[in-house]
Amino acid sequence: MVQVGDMYYAWGSDDEIAASGECGGAVTTILKFLLEDGIVDAVLAVKKGSDLYDAVPTLISDPEKIIETAGSLHCGTLNMAKTLEKYLDGARNMKIAVTAKPCDAMTMVELIKREQIDGDNIIIVGVNCGGTMPPVKAREMIEKFYETDPDAVIKEEIAKGNLIIETAEGEQEISIDELEDQGYGRRTNCRRCEINIPRMADLALGNWGVIGPLAGKATFVEVFSEKGADVLDKAINAGVLNTQEPIPKGVEIRANIDKIMAKLANKWQAKDFDESRGEIMATFAQYLDEFERCIKCYGCRESCPICYCEECTLEVDGPEWLAKGSLPPSPMFHMERLIHMVDSCTNCGQCEEVCPAEIPLAKIWHEINSKIKETYGYQRGVKEGMPPFSYFPLEAGK
Repeated sequence: MVQVGDMYYAWGSDDEIAASGECGGAVTTILKFLLEDGIVDAVLAVKKGSDLYDAVPTLISDPEKIIETAGSLHCGTLNMAKTLEKYLDGARNMKIAVTAKPCDAMTMVELIKREQIDGDNIIIVGVNCGGTMPPVKAREMIEKFYETDPDAVIKEEIAKGNLIIETAEGEQEISIDELEDQGYGRRTNCRRCEINIPRMADLALGNWGVIGPLAGKATFVEVFSEKGADVLDKAINAGVLNTQEPIPKGVEIRANIDKIMAKLANKWQAKDFDESRGEIMATFAQYLDEFERCIKCYGCRESCPICYCEECTLEVDGPEWLAKGSLPPSPMFHMERLIHMVDSCTNCGQCEEVCPAEIPLAKIWHEINSKIKETYGYQRGVKEGMPPFSYFPLEAGK
């Protein structure tokens, strides 16, 4: 019987799914099984839109259409929590399985704590993530550095420190560090992200740590909740998912990859954040020049998955600093938003991605969020008696 903490190599029994999905199609297999067995009413996932660089959220209730979501889209930069909360009523009226990167899963947990998502009605199928790439910059990067037509790319993958692209003519790879030093590669918020394995999800799946005969043919699965254990146990017993115990060396490799990625994120944080910054307000003040470019379009608010109020405090009648015709807005405009969401910021980068004034919003909120944790002695993690990935006070000596 599957239990919390168990690890497996897993691959689908369906040949079509195994061929279409990544590394044996374990994610696609689980999603299809959840629908076929009636465990969920629908699956929220992403599928390819107009091309490889266009990831489109899709809600699927027909098991036969799950195959449309097979495979990875590293230019899928959207946050699935926003779709779940805003357009699907927080799963209050239906049971939904949702695929989630770590930042997606973190945001879902934050919204569950605020009763904006019904946690009992969702199953979070987490996928490992080393970072996503902005679509337009990715196309430009492939033309410039790989000297390849972006539309000729069949598949792309980040592995062993390189960004690998595959075309009908073969593979090319370039160091991700080299690309990022030139302003390409992963999104800037992804570079700073320390969370690569979504431990706050019910299940976490990825190719890290699969070695030996099953390398490239199976997915590494780790169980993080009773709900995840139940799902995996049923899928195995139904015969739709094949599993075997992971090779111990593979478990070690997976953990080492996670540590290496976290160290790389810490280096980016040290590079991006001002090490001499003082108090939280002093950190905010140092970005006042950046905020001067704000045109008060509200794009950051609209894209932020943590913003969910029906009546936004930034648009109420009253204080002069909220007046719509006043540009640039008073620093209090941004202070209001900081107070409202920054303690819950999951560094998903949505705000910065849509900002027409190119204000480094994700960097600003991430830096201040980090300072809040330092100042008040809080850390994120899993602690007995608290929801996964909650904030809790640091204990003496911890």
